[in-house]
Amino acid sequence: MRFPFLTDAFLGALEQTGATPARGWGPCHLRDGDAFVPLYARDGSRGEYVFDFAWADAYERHGLSYYPKLVTAIPFTPVVGPRWRGQWRAADLWAGVRERVAEQGASGWHLLFPDAPARAALAELPLIERQACHFRWFNRGYTDFDAFLGTFNSRKRKSARRERRRVAEQGLTVRRLTGAAIEPRHWRFFFQCYANTYLVRGQLPYLDETFFRRLADGLGEQILLVLAEHGEEPVAAGLYLFDDQALYGRYWGSIREYDALHFEVCYYQGIEFAIERGLAEFDPGVQGEHKILRGFEPVLTYSLHWLAELAFHEAVADFCEREAEHVRAYRDEARSLLPYRADQAGTGSGTGEGASPR
Repeated sequence: MRFPFLTDAFLGALEQTGATPARGWGPCHLRDGDAFVPLYARDGSRGEYVFDFAWADAYERHGLSYYPKLVTAIPFTPVVGPRWRGQWRAADLWAGVRERVAEQGASGWHLLFPDAPARAALAELPLIERQACHFRWFNRGYTDFDAFLGTFNSRKRKSARRERRRVAEQGLTVRRLTGAAIEPRHWRFFFQCYANTYLVRGQLPYLDETFFRRLADGLGEQILLVLAEHGEEPVAAGLYLFDDQALYGRYWGSIREYDALHFEVCYYQGIEFAIERGLAEFDPGVQGEHKILRGFEPVLTYSLHWLAELAFHEAVADFCEREAEHVRAYRDEARSLLPYRADQAGTGSGTGEGASPR
């Protein structure tokens, strides 16, 4: 299975619904035959998950325009992976990017969450590397969920089992649906949950129901929907995508609050699915230190940046170098909180490179 987020099905669904020029995502992609690099002219930074608002503010204070900027990324999707299709020589890609920067009058170029092969391919370009810390689960050949929990220390293992029991004790059942088993009624309920997650925070969701319907049509066999029900009433749902290597947790929501249900739908069910499918990794999404106690390990992720204004490029490079020290310190501290037994210490890869190439 292909890396789902770089397919025409995924990007097409985004560009027909949420990632449109009217919402600040102006496509100006690079193409060379079958080779393709997603590239967007942006008039803001919302939906990128690499936070550069302070950089934009500094430009403004100096009488310069930070926007538009050019971004190579998967809109609204902070998932590490390849960032182009086909074969690109670094020099050709760089020439194409510089041409687009000039065409758009952009302040620079930002490549978000590339995997290790992409970073290596661009290593000779004058790009600033910025680090962040995310959390990821790694499959070490577990035969089942109990085998995974067997690597926890006793107290943390009991806690995880107690959380799973608590879900059943509240009269909840949880099931996993893929492909054609996800019916239109399931999609309607999922979107209700997804939208509610934003609305309770006073925000509008990035995506509309049409996006998810188009995603189901184009990538249905790579979609996992976790559905929680109380009796026959659906009460929560979580949406994942997957390929041959990894599972990617994307969205979740509920219409009612239950103890530990978030952990079950968003983490434990995903881990079980990954074990059953023999997937190497599970990326549950950004943020959330509560992931650590459930076996998700802190890993470094990266973004690459180039600013046309040399003085700002150098200032941002200095900032990112100093910031990286704090990011690595945070990662190391987070590692000390992992639930694994002492004889399992050091099993985490900590690379943050994702399951690639795909």
